[in-house]
Amino acid sequence: MIRGELIIKGAKITFHSVCKSLLIQELVILLGRIAHLRVQEPIILFTTDSEPEPDVVIARNHPDNYLASHPEPADILLVIEASDSTLNYDRKTKLSLYAEAGIANYWIFNLVDNQLEMHSQPYQKRQGDFNYRSQRVLLPDEAVAIPGFPDLSLDLSLVFPA
Repeated sequence: MIRGELIIKGAKITFHSVCKSLLIQELVILLGRIAHLRVQEPIILFTTDSEPEPDVVIARNHPDNYLASHPEPADILLVIEASDSTLNYDRKTKLSLYAEAGIANYWIFNLVDNQLEMHSQPYQKRQGDFNYRSQRVLLPDEAVAIPGFPDLSLDLSLVFPA
């Protein structure tokens, strides 16, 4: 649900599925039990009437493993979307939604241009819209530190299918 509207998800192409599977595999290896990894599970955003189900969420460990409630923005270290046919929606609607909720880090695995788009430092523009102050693009032959874990490096060549 995004801003009170139930969104029907489209079918995923093979490239999307492979990229997301490789990403999850690498994150499981890197994070082990030091963080809570969620895949296409709801998160709670109090600022809007939204309960999106991002492709991947890295959240702080929680004593009850989020049995009592889905992760909230304060729990969330990183939201990730793997995006091809929904790229514009993920760049505009979801980006604004996550920024408004105070999600500190939002990554889009852009499968159209084969790059990682990293967004951090949410803020509200003078016109009232929400965005991220810091935006960075990484290519498939680079590596990136995982937010909250500066010693853990994700090798993007292991995520983007060749």
